[in-house]
Amino acid sequence: MLAFQYISLHYIKYFAIILFALVMFLVGFDYMGSAEKLNNLSANLLLIYIVYKAFYAIDLLLPLSLIFAMISTKILLIRSNALVSFYSLGYSRVDILKPFVVVSTIVIIAFISMHSISNFARANEFANNISNNAEYLSPTRDLFFTHEDKFVYISKMLPLQERAEDIRVFSLKNNSLKEVLVASKASYRDEFWHIKQADIIEKPDDINFKSLGINVTQMNNLQILNGFRPKMLDQVYEGKVNFTIKDAIDAYMLLDSQNINTDVIKSAIYKIFIYPFFVPSLVVIIFFFVPMSVRFLNVSLFSFGAILSSLMIWAVLFALVELSNNKTISSEVGIILPAIILFLIALRQWRKYRLTT
Repeated sequence: MLAFQYISLHYIKYFAIILFALVMFLVGFDYMGSAEKLNNLSANLLLIYIVYKAFYAIDLLLPLSLIFAMISTKILLIRSNALVSFYSLGYSRVDILKPFVVVSTIVIIAFISMHSISNFARANEFANNISNNAEYLSPTRDLFFTHEDKFVYISKMLPLQERAEDIRVFSLKNNSLKEVLVASKASYRDEFWHIKQADIIEKPDDINFKSLGINVTQMNNLQILNGFRPKMLDQVYEGKVNFTIKDAIDAYMLLDSQNINTDVIKSAIYKIFIYPFFVPSLVVIIFFFVPMSVRFLNVSLFSFGAILSSLMIWAVLFALVELSNNKTISSEVGIILPAIILFLIALRQWRKYRLTT
């Protein structure tokens, strides 16, 4: 218990310091690169921009900070001879490892939970909208998608206001255009898009000299697009991949029920729930490569090698996630398979050393 508390406190301290330093570096570097665009923003928009960039940096760098913190804590234990002391008191290598695994797992679970109650996933998108358009959520324009064998076009959608403008719904029959719904405005409430007034343009089944031609009917109080929330439309049909947990799950269930390709949605879900757990596995793998005493270790060389190896593994995993998001490779191969491989290696290491001191 003494070792667990001592190591956990130092691990958390180093994690907080390293995460803060990395976030400030990324935000500061980004600010210097975007200074010309940001100079025209008001003070409150500039502050919001910095906050969103900080959220994006946390989302990107938190897993890496956990690994760097473990390396720093292990170096502290070696330099201070605390590690040898713990072993002398009867603690095993697994006992010393447990605080790192427990703390990193708890932090990862809390990190995943933040995606369900905040816009961490979309922070970079909001920040870029501020720098480009002086508003953190720009209207989505020219959406065109299918829904229940109908084609839907929305000229302009405002996700925050839950409104849409200039809507067209095309209905087909026997692979031929049957009718077109035309509306100027629609609003979302109670799981439906509500249209106060719309024109229904109907085409006769057989167009000839005897047919009456196109029929236009005015309809009131229509409901369309059941379940298509504004944010879901904005994300899915703009080809974006940074979903919140609720948006990702709702989008997957809705699109899967309509037999629409859900590869991007699955990739987003795996990225939220599976990808971060490479951290405990990598912590276990790196931990068992470190000798217990400074007499058997070149600390500087080990630190450089461990940090470089962690960066390379993180970069490869991040690249695989991006390839999965772009549907270059399947999300199962790009996200789940590497996580399983790292877990199996870590499990082997854990079982090998669980009884050694």
